[in-house]
Amino acid sequence: MVLQQQSNVPLWGTAEKNGIITLFTSWNKKVSTVRADVNGKWKIFVQTPKAGGPFVITIKDKETTILNNVMVGEVWFCSGQSNMEMPMRGFKNQPVLNSNEILLDADNINLRLLTVKRNTSANPLDTINGDWKISSTESAKEFSAVAYQYGAMLQKKLNVPVGIIVSCWGGTMIESWMSKEMLMPFSEINIPSSIDTVKEKHKFPTTLFNAMIAPIVGYGIKGFLWYQGESNRHETELYAKLFPAMVSGWRKLWDTKTTLPFYYVQIAPFGSKDSTRSGKHIREVQLQSMNNIPDAGMAVTMDVGDETYIHFSDKTTVAKRLFYWALAKTYQYKGVEYCGPIYKNIKITNNKINVFFDYVENGLTSYGKELQNFEIAGTDKIFYPAKAIITIDKTVQVWNDVIKNPVAVRYAFKEFAKGDLYNNGGLPASSFRTDNW
Repeated sequence: MVLQQQSNVPLWGTAEKNGIITLFTSWNKKVSTVRADVNGKWKIFVQTPKAGGPFVITIKDKETTILNNVMVGEVWFCSGQSNMEMPMRGFKNQPVLNSNEILLDADNINLRLLTVKRNTSANPLDTINGDWKISSTESAKEFSAVAYQYGAMLQKKLNVPVGIIVSCWGGTMIESWMSKEMLMPFSEINIPSSIDTVKEKHKFPTTLFNAMIAPIVGYGIKGFLWYQGESNRHETELYAKLFPAMVSGWRKLWDTKTTLPFYYVQIAPFGSKDSTRSGKHIREVQLQSMNNIPDAGMAVTMDVGDETYIHFSDKTTVAKRLFYWALAKTYQYKGVEYCGPIYKNIKITNNKINVFFDYVENGLTSYGKELQNFEIAGTDKIFYPAKAIITIDKTVQVWNDVIKNPVAVRYAFKEFAKGDLYNNGGLPASSFRTDNW
């Protein structure tokens, strides 16, 4: 396994009630002791050194347990639904772009992978099913494509051991990943007291938190990666409240002295015809969440979505954009652009609207192509396709000759669109609207 470097990490387990547990860590040759409680549970905190290894941890009560090949480095916890779950080998008839080529370089003793196996529970559990594996072509092939590539990039850049923990399940709503306590303020959510007679247990509130998050809570990590939202497209207003509540709840449970960074992926455009679900509104909520969640960052996917498949193939771009956030904000690398253009405000002059953005220090670009995704509306609230050009003032000027008094602009605000507006760092703008109609 990998332990988070230079931190006070917990190790825990069970023994006889009131039993004495002795723990030895080879990196500092220190012996620590702790007494189990009346239920046999124990926890002890150990100070980890700078990145390195392999080390040995020896745990003794009446028996001796030896943990070999323990590395110390950077650990990230990744969760969400199917686009996080999608393995390097892809899903049936849905490939991951360049997977075979990427897997050729997967052998890496300094990259360790842990997948939490699927499980559900109506009450919090203590244990998970899953094994730490050294990264190889074989192990990486079955591992999350987004999480693996993020870990591989991080390990190469930092040149330290990296551990990636993935706990995800496709087709799940955010409520499933939240605890009973996190959901208590939301009276509209029914928390099951039992799931014995339920068929799709993973789709009920708290069931995945209880079985796939609770047992890991507190494990020493550097931060979180999250990729979920497709299954909540029918409840965007509620999602706007649940998402920050979940992030806050997870952080409180990990109970570290610093706020753990939380980087997430905006769901990609997808050609759903289901009128009861709205991807464009979930993307809007996710964009606004950057203002509502401290120490968070969002990877935009406007240019990599697939109109036919919700599981688009280009997971490398997603991993890179998460990596940029971590590199710039968590690891303090200078010169790395990490965020695409974010709508700031508009100015209306001579029947044209100038759209201003943040995160465009070096300007905007469409890579020489005509901008196709802007729409404009007057007071009648009817949107028309707009002409749009990038100006020397790092704005986008938008107009339609038919509309003499424009008041609102939308960019790619549809179920499916192919983003075409970027900053000079090559990072795309999110879909957005200036109205609230």
